[in-house]
Amino acid sequence: MTQNLSSPCAVIIFGASGDLAKLKLIPAIYELAREKLLSDSFALLGYARTEISDEAFREICREAITKNARTKKEGIDEKVVSWLLARTYYRAGGYGDAPSFEKLKATLAELDGKHGCNGSRLFYISTPPAAFSPIITGLGECKLAVKGSFGENGTPWQRVIIEKPFGRDLASAKALNKTCLSHLSEEQIYRIDHYLGKETVQNLMVMRFGNAIFEPIWNYKYIDHIQITVAEKVNVDERGGYYETSGATRDMIQNHIFQILALVAMEPPAGLDATSVRDEKVKVYRSIRPIRPGLFDEQCVRGQYGPGTAHGKTSPGYLAAKGVSPTSKTETFSALKLFIDNWRWSGTPFYIRTGKFLPEKVSEVTVRFRSPPLTLFQKSSDAVVYPNDLIIRVAPEEGISLRLNGKVPGGAMNIKSVAMDFFYKNTFKTEAPEAYERLIYDCTVGEAGLFIRGDEAEAAWSVIDPIEKHWAESPKMPEQYAPGTWGPRGAQRLIQADGRQWVVSSDAETQPILACAL
Repeated sequence: MTQNLSSPCAVIIFGASGDLAKLKLIPAIYELAREKLLSDSFALLGYARTEISDEAFREICREAITKNARTKKEGIDEKVVSWLLARTYYRAGGYGDAPSFEKLKATLAELDGKHGCNGSRLFYISTPPAAFSPIITGLGECKLAVKGSFGENGTPWQRVIIEKPFGRDLASAKALNKTCLSHLSEEQIYRIDHYLGKETVQNLMVMRFGNAIFEPIWNYKYIDHIQITVAEKVNVDERGGYYETSGATRDMIQNHIFQILALVAMEPPAGLDATSVRDEKVKVYRSIRPIRPGLFDEQCVRGQYGPGTAHGKTSPGYLAAKGVSPTSKTETFSALKLFIDNWRWSGTPFYIRTGKFLPEKVSEVTVRFRSPPLTLFQKSSDAVVYPNDLIIRVAPEEGISLRLNGKVPGGAMNIKSVAMDFFYKNTFKTEAPEAYERLIYDCTVGEAGLFIRGDEAEAAWSVIDPIEKHWAESPKMPEQYAPGTWGPRGAQRLIQADGRQWVVSSDAETQPILACAL
């Protein structure tokens, strides 16, 4: 299906002087312009506390495009850059005071007249979380965003993208939802998780429901367990003060990993519309089995990286990082074993893990199918019959790999695990679009399917809150792990206690395969 041109609008980036705007948002808007997906009646307005001129901001945008555009290797299209910069402006102001928002309102009225934006506005809130509520309140009270402005029949629309984290627990998520719904309709609120914009994550739907070979076996009868790994090589020594307010579980599991989990586990939606898809995702979160008080230590592991060197970087350890308390319990690694109590997944464990300063930067899902019967081969050979894995690689290279058993050529009955691989750049001879390109575009055309609904965010927090509460009350400190390793020993014990082990696709062929539980 051909993508439609977005309607006339102005995009306002709150926090335009921050790293996200420079690294992702401005380059994404350039790519949309390069693909001719933006209306000619378009304007970009940066907004932040820092005082800079329009010309200075345009130079910031030019540099961001030159350094970070997805297609920079093909050469930056100067005509597109000129087109975009001619429609780019900047205003400085506070995030919570009415006079600043009145000035912003006047500026947007000027841009409507100059560029024909028609009063339609996309407000992208890319600021620290403390500014979310004041900005939303300011937009509502100054009528910059009018509740119920959906853009029907050519009328102006106003939509708001809110970056993560959407709250830091269930209570704060509910409070933020209440603020949002006081000034906006749910249909105007786009809670973003950039993982949902990645092609492989979107392809999960097509893979599951567009191929007859998978859906009949996508259940506890044929799947032994599922693993989700989101690993990062970087440490947080330079961001310790910020990281102290979140930790690995809040920072990654509650949003990125749970979004992937929901798409892997959900039932077929009634349609591809936003309501149908998000209804099924909410059901997954509500079906996750609560962890009983005596089982937290068996099903939940947290760790902190200690002093050491990895990837050419030496760290004194998380507890010695700037802004971190020497008695901090904030985890830089988290691993959980969860169960989804419904008919499809009865008794099937989902193992999830994430952490900083690990051996690789990788995000992937491993679906391990139950082992085939050994009867046919045990009389004639000692060959290992490996279980089959379906590995869905989200990053850094997006693709899908199916691990099958094959006979090694020769007289002996030797069996080897072989891969059938599909990678986007090899198959389609192009790189997949950046997630932010897809998500910003979807918001300009009013497509909310890849964004998070309010009750969805609350349902995810309801799973995480008891875990965080247990850890806060526990006298145990997070287990230390060495930089460049796969986390604390407890993470290995968590999965090995069930006769299984963690899998990473890059070394799947060399890893010993433990017996799968029956």
